[in-house]
Order: sequence, then C-alpha cells, then structure tokens
Amino acid sequence: MPSDRPLTGVRVLDLSRVLSGPHCTRMLADLGADVIKIEPPSGDLTRFATPRRHGLSSYFVQQNVGKRNLSIDLGTPDGAAILLELADHADVLVENYRPGVMDRLGLGADTVCARNRRLIYASISGYGQTGPWVHRRAYAPVVEAESGIVASQGNARGGELAKDPHSHADVYTSLETASAILAALYQREHTGEGQWIDVSMAETMLYVNEHLHDALWDGHDDPNWIRSFRPGDYLVLTVANGESLVVSGHPAERGTFDFFIAAMGMPELADDPRFVDVATRLDHFEELREIIRSFAATIPDAAAFEERFAEHQLAVGRVRQPGELVDTDWARERHAVVDVDDRGGSTVRVPNAPWRFSAAPGVGVSGVPKYRGEDNRALLADLLGYDDARLDGLEADGVLSSRLPDT
Repeated sequence: MPSDRPLTGVRVLDLSRVLSGPHCTRMLADLGADVIKIEPPSGDLTRFATPRRHGLSSYFVQQNVGKRNLSIDLGTPDGAAILLELADHADVLVENYRPGVMDRLGLGADTVCARNRRLIYASISGYGQTGPWVHRRAYAPVVEAESGIVASQGNARGGELAKDPHSHADVYTSLETASAILAALYQREHTGEGQWIDVSMAETMLYVNEHLHDALWDGHDDPNWIRSFRPGDYLVLTVANGESLVVSGHPAERGTFDFFIAAMGMPELADDPRFVDVATRLDHFEELREIIRSFAATIPDAAAFEERFAEHQLAVGRVRQPGELVDTDWARERHAVVDVDDRGGSTVRVPNAPWRFSAAPGVGVSGVPKYRGEDNRALLADLLGYDDARLDGLEADGVLSSRLPDT
C-alpha cells in the first residue's frame, strides 16, 4: 500500500497568523503538504505566548509544527518580489490579513494568480473580501458576538452573557478553509486552473450553527416536540463520589423521557400529571431535572451510572478537565496526543491529527517546530537558486531576518 500521505507533493505558502490560518495550514501539513510559513520580522503573535521553552511557545508549536519557516519583510520591494517568486513554485497560498493589505503590498490574488494560473489563493477575513463590512476589524470574539454565539451561550445560562475561552470562529473557519482548498485542488485536476477562495469568519459561524434554522423559522411549531433538540438543557449530573457527567438527550423529549425513567427505575413518572407529555414536562422541567439529579446522587460513581444508562440507550460522558482525556487508555491507544521535539533535548505534547487513513499510515504530526527564519538560506537557495552573496545582501538590508536560539 502506498506510504505517501495524501498531500505529498503539494506546496503551501502560509502567510497567516495566530489561529484561523495556521490551524488550516497545520491540517495541510499533517496531510503531507510542504507548508512554508512566512513570518514578518516581528514574528507571529503566538510566539510570545506562554508557556514557552527554548524560545518556542507551546501555542505556536501546536499550530505550526511540521512547517518550514521563512521570515521576510513583505513591506519592502525586495521582500514582495521574493514572495512572488515563491508563489511561482507553490500550489496553495493562505493569508488572513485584513482585506486590502495584500493588494497594498502588491501581493493580491489577481496579481499573484496571474503569474501562476494553477495557484489556489485562500483569503480568510472577518466579513469577507466584499460588502459594507469589508474593512471592519474582526477577531474571533467579535465575530462570535455578531453571529449570535455569545447570545446563544448566554441564553443557555439564564441570560448571563460571557465569552467562553475557546476561539470557535477561528477554528471553524480554518476547517472550512481547508475543506475549500482540498476541493479546489481536486477541481484543478480537471481544469488545470487555480482560483481565489474568499472565506469569511462570520459566514462560517452562520454555516456551522446547527440551530440557526430555528432562529430563522417563522412557521407553526408543534408543542409536543423539542425545538432543535435544545442541547443547552441536557443535564450535568453529579454522582455520589463527586464525579460529574453529561447525559446526551433532552429528558423531556418523546422517547428520551422513557429511557430516563426506565434507567432510574421510576416507571410511575409516566403517569405523573406533571410529565404526561412534552409540553407538561417542559412546564415542570425544573422539577423533572431535580428528580434526575437526586437519583444521580445515589449512584456510587460515573462508571456505574454510565453502565446503567447505556443499558437504556443513553450516552454518558464524564466531565473531565482539559488535558485529562489524553491520559486515558483510549488516547494512548489512538495516539491522540504526540510528543514533539522542543528543540532543547526534551519534548512538548500536542494534539495529533484525528484522521486515520488505511492507505496512508504516515498521516499526522511530523517534523519539528521551527524558529523564525530558520529555513531562510536553505529554502531560498533550493527553490529560487539564490547564492550566498545575494542572501547575505538581503539579510544586511533587513529583507530577510531570523531569530535563532543562542548556541
């Protein structure tokens, strides 16, 4: 069976920063692409995050492991010219600057794609490359607020508005962008032509919101069904030893209610006038929830609870702190987390790619995290044929720069 990974032979220029672009390109690297991260002299912001060891932050390592690294000042004519030359040798370019920045640098999609007709040029922005909001500043928390995610989370907490710690808009947009790039690569196999892909974080957050249809619905609603499953109502329960768990399924829903009362050994609740149908169960939902919570407190531990509820077709998951799952037998067997060289004689753990390909066993994290500009000389000599004198001149002029560890 072939050992090459699916994207072996595909070269990607990664001009993105922080998360939405870097996670997208890390996916491409894990799939086998040769990803070249191009950083400005100031470096990617995540290089300065903590924790950090040997000059490498764990945040940067997680999103950029396996990529080669150049540091070019694209604001200089020579820097922009180098990028154009590199684009001649690339299959994909990914950038997440604000709309208009790449054009001002002379590196916009029209210019670059005119030189390399096979190039797939992907632009990630908050609100897209067109429209009245094209120049609004946008980061994940802002887009999550605008797209209803913050309000939705607040509605599930009794109206208390708060931003959760995860950058959903960045990560979801990276997944959608990677999907679009893969589709464009496939289309290029038939047409021989690349194209410009415009991906907005705001449209992504509408696209991935599985409950948006409910907010857009203005027709009749049957009171004997739970609207769009209402997972915000799913119960977090605590058993006798203090472990907490979540049961997937709305306890007031048709069918699911029957599973709950069977698992608890309380068939009499089916005849309780408070719980005879969905509408009455929703009217008395706090009472139903308290009955289930009180029952959970009588079960000795999460394992016993899961075993009992699984017998009645209900899925149960333990509430674990971030990082706990990776130390389970499941995670070790699946290689869900891998050790990456920290460039100082030790390792740092990062999440592995989630895919398992039967014909590409090498898919996943590979390589090491690079320092800023670490591959300047070798890469430009190899791809563009620059000699030492030219490289020395570019370094002296500040077009190329690097931040390597002290030796």
